[in-house]
Amino acid sequence: MLAIGLTGGIGSGKSAVADLLVAKGAILIDADQVARDVVAPGGPAYQPLIDRFGAGIVADDGTIDRPALAAVAFADDEARAALNAITHPAIGIAMIQARDALEGTDHIVVLAIPLLTALHRETVKLRLVVVVDCPTEIALERLLTQRGMDRTDAEARIRAQISREERVKGADYVLDNSGDRASLETAVNALWDWLVPQV
Repeated sequence: MLAIGLTGGIGSGKSAVADLLVAKGAILIDADQVARDVVAPGGPAYQPLIDRFGAGIVADDGTIDRPALAAVAFADDEARAALNAITHPAIGIAMIQARDALEGTDHIVVLAIPLLTALHRETVKLRLVVVVDCPTEIALERLLTQRGMDRTDAEARIRAQISREERVKGADYVLDNSGDRASLETAVNALWDWLVPQV
């Protein structure tokens, strides 16, 4: 098995790259999906979140009301730290279990992790890190046109991330996604051709 970490800034096209790799036969473990799973009813972070933030974060259908949770969890640094202390270990454990279940196979396993750090490389046992990169102005344009985000919100989210330079520094492979869809498909084909011999 070849476990690779896939990361990139908001608007870089990380999800599009993940989808193209899956179409080629890779198996995807998506941190965003795992984050939703661990806070679902019965998930390891569900009850601890309610215990910490109160019944006001529970929607009528029994699920966590994400906007209500965000409103209280991002109110101050202490609350945000509490949210992270509850959710991050649960997400990490779930991702490690999903990865370990594929050990001994000949799959290319893509672990999509938005805020990938050097620590992830160790804990999730990543052999390689691929960074999807594009200029900030292109990422911003995508957030405004494709996701319909408000400019102020989009700019704030981009500013809140680590810099492009910092992200690229930890990469084994940088995939440029500053062009159109056809260019992206060509770039993913080249990435795949680089990965396959390393399985």
